[in-house]
Amino acid sequence: MPSTHADTTSTSRITLRCTSCGRWNRIDARRASAGPKCGVCGVPLDLDHPLHLDDETFDRVIQGTDLPVLVDFYADWCGPCKMMAPAVEELARESVGRALIAKLDTEASQRTASRFQIRGIPTSIVFRNGRESRRQTGAVPLAALRAMLD
Repeated sequence: MPSTHADTTSTSRITLRCTSCGRWNRIDARRASAGPKCGVCGVPLDLDHPLHLDDETFDRVIQGTDLPVLVDFYADWCGPCKMMAPAVEELARESVGRALIAKLDTEASQRTASRFQIRGIPTSIVFRNGRESRRQTGAVPLAALRAMLD
């Protein structure tokens, strides 16, 4: 029997936790640039800046997001990480709805950093369908980060 509803199986979703109330939200990636809000508290879910992940949120975001997810593994004290931060910010702004850009502080989230054998920072990893697909260690320019998502 034909359905009168749009096929939702091909809809790409983004899964993230509201920074205000802590509730999990699933967002239609096609609507990501329209300023989505938390379904519980109504606070805007800011996708044009890198999403901050930690040991608690990492797996759920990576596994629950259909888009490619680029994670910048960094530390606050790291000079090359600070040099690369503006490129990660820009990539987040230009990738809304096409990719999710995230950051993970390796000092605060040592369990996840260890699991992915982060030996040098910054390290950028792209996840597709919940699995690592590309990795780059060391500070890279915006063009290299874009190429990782291609």
